[in-house]
Amino acid sequence: MAKNQEEKTNVMRLLSQKKIEYKSYSYEPDATMTGTQIAGILGEDPKKVFKTLVTDSKSGEHYVFVIPVERELDLKKAAKAVSEKSISMLPQKELLPLTGYVHGGCSPIGMKKTFATVIHEEVNGFDSIFFSAGKVGFQVEVPVKELSKVIRFTTADVCE
Repeated sequence: MAKNQEEKTNVMRLLSQKKIEYKSYSYEPDATMTGTQIAGILGEDPKKVFKTLVTDSKSGEHYVFVIPVERELDLKKAAKAVSEKSISMLPQKELLPLTGYVHGGCSPIGMKKTFATVIHEEVNGFDSIFFSAGKVGFQVEVPVKELSKVIRFTTADVCE
């Protein structure tokens, strides 16, 4: 793993524009790599490394959930958190056209549109968290208190 000073993703540019201090990391991606393995590459506790999931609902709304990589989204809790009867995972083929991101490189920052975003409540226990920098093989570490300067979100218990 190397700290990457050369290549900047859109997420990094947006963080810089908002004058948010962040650290960026890059690694050689592997299609079979899990979030927990990425946490290992970063040398971090998987509880601090988050993944971004996009869902849709019968009402036609889309929602973004940011949860620790070692956890699974509880669709019932997630639906309740956004006041929907039910939600489902967005089909992978719809991710790029909707968000501008590919599977494995989805970030809560810099999507094509603004969606209601919920971060799992465990985020409140950390000073900073890691998540995708918007491209497979790139991660950013951002102070939790600074996140609200770049995305609007709520926190709730949305994991199994």
